[in-house]
Amino acid sequence: MSGLTIGDLAKRTGLAVSAIRFYETHGIVHPVRNAGGHRRYGAHDLRRLSFAMIAQKLGISLTDIANQMIHLPIHKAPSKSDWSRISTEMRTDLDARIAQLELLRDRLDGCIGCGCLSLDSCALYNPDDIRANEGTGPRALLP
Repeated sequence: MSGLTIGDLAKRTGLAVSAIRFYETHGIVHPVRNAGGHRRYGAHDLRRLSFAMIAQKLGISLTDIANQMIHLPIHKAPSKSDWSRISTEMRTDLDARIAQLELLRDRLDGCIGCGCLSLDSCALYNPDDIRANEGTGPRALLP
């Protein structure tokens, strides 16, 4: 049996061996075991880990990532249609995240909605704390 060892996979991804095992417990990768019981990974596991790493870096929870990957083939590379399905399913959430990031970017230099009222001119001005009944936090930036 050939394939990548967990050490090989760690070198290729930049992940610690313990992180790869952690991803395995969450169903992101599914190694096979050789006759000696050692894990062996395929090139497709590099793609799965890369997707998970990028998605997590962009703020998507590991649970959400695992829920998408549960439908991918386990021991072969996902097809274009597999990735397209994930893209379609994630699009609404991603679009909402992008909109929130753009709103934050565009308003950050004026105020982040703290309600301090210390600026003479603020796009998120909150006179008399009228947004307090809407809840805690930066109400003008929350969806």
